[in-house]
Amino acid sequence: MPEKVLLTSKDIRCALFRMAREVVERNRGAESVVLVGMRSRGVPLARRIAEAIEGFEGISIPVGALDIALYRDDISSLELESTVRSTDIPVDITDKHVILVDDVLYTGRSTRAAMDALTDLGRPKSIQLAVLIDRGHRELPIRADYVGKNIPSSKDEKIQVQLKGTDGVDAVTIVNLAKTRP
Repeated sequence: MPEKVLLTSKDIRCALFRMAREVVERNRGAESVVLVGMRSRGVPLARRIAEAIEGFEGISIPVGALDIALYRDDISSLELESTVRSTDIPVDITDKHVILVDDVLYTGRSTRAAMDALTDLGRPKSIQLAVLIDRGHRELPIRADYVGKNIPSSKDEKIQVQLKGTDGVDAVTIVNLAKTRP
């Protein structure tokens, strides 16, 4: 089955702008907000949310990148060697509202790993979760505070987020894996 486009470039832009507004509203401003993108596509999404906030609030928001490979419970030590990348958070997160940003929320395991990694770096006032896509199927009691779009899906489907900076195009697509297998 060919992939089906769920979100276009315009849809993604609108969702991120709405999420940026919600972040500012919920945190009563943006002065103590730090955006931390989960590698890899969470980082450019965090940057876009920060740009939107700067556009309407006039405040530059710190944006960091978080690698969760060492905190995952589903990667073997051999895979780990090839997947570890750097964590770069430009400010101390202690007493800040940290907005963790990811592209797709699925089982919740990556989010749990990211929260563990963040608490090793400091004690935030709060950790909030922003995701472009929430597809359901949680294995852990984790929910997103900011969601671009809820897309209920089956476990036989794959949600693919493509971003201009990494993939040359902005789009969210879905593919039914069961129909692509021989």
